[in-house]
Amino acid sequence: MSSYIPHTVDEIRAMLDFIGVKTPEELFSEIPQNVRQNGPINLPAGLSEVETAQKLNDLANQNLSVSEMICFLGGGVYDHHIPRAIDHLLLRGDLYTAYTPYQPEISQGTLQAIYEYQSLICHLTGMDLANASMYEGATAAAEAANIALLHTGRKKIVISEGIHPEYLSVTRGLVKNLGVEVVTIPLEDGITDLSRLQKIVDQNTAAVIVQYPNFFGCLEELEKISSIAKASGALTIVSTYPIALGLLTPPGQLGADIVTGEGQSLGISMSMGGPSLGFMAVKEPLMRKIPGRISGCTLDNRGQRGFVLTLQAREQHIRREKATSNICSNQALMALNATIYMSLLGREGMRDVASQCLQKAHYLKKELAKLPHVSFPFTAPFFNEFAIRVPGAKNLLKKLEKEGILGGIPLENFYPQCKDMILIAVTEKRTAEELQMLKERIGGLME
Repeated sequence: MSSYIPHTVDEIRAMLDFIGVKTPEELFSEIPQNVRQNGPINLPAGLSEVETAQKLNDLANQNLSVSEMICFLGGGVYDHHIPRAIDHLLLRGDLYTAYTPYQPEISQGTLQAIYEYQSLICHLTGMDLANASMYEGATAAAEAANIALLHTGRKKIVISEGIHPEYLSVTRGLVKNLGVEVVTIPLEDGITDLSRLQKIVDQNTAAVIVQYPNFFGCLEELEKISSIAKASGALTIVSTYPIALGLLTPPGQLGADIVTGEGQSLGISMSMGGPSLGFMAVKEPLMRKIPGRISGCTLDNRGQRGFVLTLQAREQHIRREKATSNICSNQALMALNATIYMSLLGREGMRDVASQCLQKAHYLKKELAKLPHVSFPFTAPFFNEFAIRVPGAKNLLKKLEKEGILGGIPLENFYPQCKDMILIAVTEKRTAEELQMLKERIGGLME
């Protein structure tokens, strides 16, 4: 024991005497012998610093990153360009180590960063108010459903099958024990079947949840969906892809009451799926039900502008019966990352990135249409992701990977009925040569 604890024998003896036991083993006498570790742990021999570094490098080199592969993966996590200035700013000690800003007098920098993030999210989504960020896209969508249930007092959530399947799963999990009915609406040509939606939404519906663009990359008819929801007094919740909003009409202008999404595409590394951030923005009537924390701008007693936490909805800050969520933190560092990204690009930069994604994706689809073995299951308009149908899709993706191409996501992993379908995402990073290479490799491998 003394080999791993920085106390001397005399110090240990003094502590044991004070407690009133003779040996350290007596401290654990209440633990049954059959659950104790009796004998040495089977661990490899220790390594020197040089050997440890080499071991870690060897393990890391077993992975292939998007710097070595041509990436067409999407489905919520995308290979966008990350400006080098982000790390230069983000990894400053005063920003990188900042934590919960409970004391505004010493947290003005963090609070201002959150305030700027909220403002940018509102501009992007067309909404009135944003919180300081959520954990990621799935829990943001689930928390939005919770807002709708609390706001309407109803017990039914209607969700389009075009939403990310993991978002659907998390939302189901959140409301599972609340007596809430979750109804899914099937798709028609890649988008929500409005006729089915019209029949399902009723006076018991708290919210309709859709994704824009949806999981298959198709663009939902948000205004029509919102009209159907509002006719029954239900809220419209939209999960969106922030890069797409550089070109698309913001959901807030199309009838959305709550907008959520995954913020990874805002300058955050793919990092094998995390960390990232979820974002949430609402219309003003819902501002007191939004979970998490909000940074507000005020004036101090000398008339100087300052920032504080405000409208906190957690039971730690308000009476338990009035709390709307147990979300107590936010992805502050990732939100700062997204803030730097949006600030660096600005309005025109965001539009340019979105435009490149759109144009390159449509160009690739036209090129793939020339291949005899490739077909397209949907004809609905899309942004930068689209599905193809090709014989032996999973096998094709394995062959492409061996040639240094991450060709997309096999949709069969999420939907058994989508056998031989691949979801392909195209970002601004993909060059004309890479798009042609994907087409040629698919054509060659299918011959």
